[in-house]
Amino acid sequence: MIYTLAGMLPMASAVILLPLYIHNLSTAAYGALAVYMVFTLLVQIVVTFSFDTSVYIHYHELKGDKNKLNVFISSAFVFMILLSLATALVLSVTGSLIFSVVFPEMNISFYPYGLASVGSGVFQALFRLHSTLLQSREKPETFFWSNVLSFSLVAICIIIGFEIYPNSLAGPIFGRLVGSIIPALWALSRIFREFGFHWDFSWLKSSLGFNTYNFIYQLQQWVINQFDRPLMIFFVTLSDVGVYDFALKCLIPVELLMNSLHSSFYPKVVSAVMAQTKKGSTPGINRYYHGLTAVVMLLICGSILALPWAIRIFVHRPEYHEAIRYIPYLGILYLFRCTRLFFTVPYGILKYTKPLPVIYMIVSLLKIILIFLLVGLMNIYGVILASVISAIVEVIMVRLNLRNVFDFQFNVVKVIIVPVILLILIVTLEPTLGLLYPDAVHFFYLISCIGMLLWAYKNEITLINPFNSQEGKTGNS
Repeated sequence: MIYTLAGMLPMASAVILLPLYIHNLSTAAYGALAVYMVFTLLVQIVVTFSFDTSVYIHYHELKGDKNKLNVFISSAFVFMILLSLATALVLSVTGSLIFSVVFPEMNISFYPYGLASVGSGVFQALFRLHSTLLQSREKPETFFWSNVLSFSLVAICIIIGFEIYPNSLAGPIFGRLVGSIIPALWALSRIFREFGFHWDFSWLKSSLGFNTYNFIYQLQQWVINQFDRPLMIFFVTLSDVGVYDFALKCLIPVELLMNSLHSSFYPKVVSAVMAQTKKGSTPGINRYYHGLTAVVMLLICGSILALPWAIRIFVHRPEYHEAIRYIPYLGILYLFRCTRLFFTVPYGILKYTKPLPVIYMIVSLLKIILIFLLVGLMNIYGVILASVISAIVEVIMVRLNLRNVFDFQFNVVKVIIVPVILLILIVTLEPTLGLLYPDAVHFFYLISCIGMLLWAYKNEITLINPFNSQEGKTGNS
């Protein structure tokens, strides 16, 4: 639970700090901030170069030989520092030209906010790798408190930044930069004090091949999940980008709960799969994902019903209220993300990762092409439609590529049919009756969802009903 709570902080911070942003920034300024934050994440991915994945593996391989472990860990951090300096140097020279070409005649410039975003990405990358190492070494207390203090420091600096630079991007961007410096320096001091200062490139060669593969995967995930905001500003205003990003952030609690629930039972799924001779899903494994799907459906319907009320009451800038109309459609995306968690289980457990670069290359290109085709015609709805279509293609492709590797046997009603019925309800009612009677329609989604789940899980409900003495059969639950 400690690892899960602390690990959620980077994503949760987007929600926790959201009131500060929308109170101090216009939708246009917030849209610009969203673009800079996407750029910060890209720099973080580049500088980390997937060492956050390989360090976990190599630590367990080398922990029996202290000298080899010291050389590898120290060399990895030295490599990241050199890569950070090279990235900062290249971008300090070319950044202004790149931003002027990519974002012409827009309020997105490299100096000073882009350069500050580079710094934030670098320091966040160093601290993240240190956190991964703490988790690998099973030091939950240090992991938890370092992440809490790091987040608190960033939040305090952003608050101070808004006091010094009210209604300006300088507050959150420079506040994040200053707040990320101290945790990164603390992490480096701990690393070099414990493991010494070493540089042996031969120790890194075996890791760099693995890192490159995962680095490409992380870049593809960045394109799928983040790149839509920079692309949008070619077709819509920064204010539209801000409204879209605000709507996405409002639904992050659904993703946090979905991921934390998945993390809670994933080790049991791994144990169950690894104990099999013929790898495949079982009723026991399926129950976890059937339950997760039900919970996510309820969370989506609850969010669609509650978030418009919360936004109207607590968000005092009326331009942010435009986000309300997009929330039901964005909620649909989490239906596919939940299904994806189920169908991608074998890739990680069986280390069957060979098809993934091709799959996500196709999905990334498809989403980019669809955004170019649809945003000009449908505005923000075009971005959402592009995301939905690419999510459907992703789920289909990850499922089909496992036909000869993993035997999926699951309840189609619970995993596919019930979520699709909810999707059809939202897509059909939202643009019609939802415009006239939004509260009633959103309440109908929730009631319909509960009704469908009661029907789909009637056997399970019978088993847990304390007033029913008869035992039911769950079949392939």
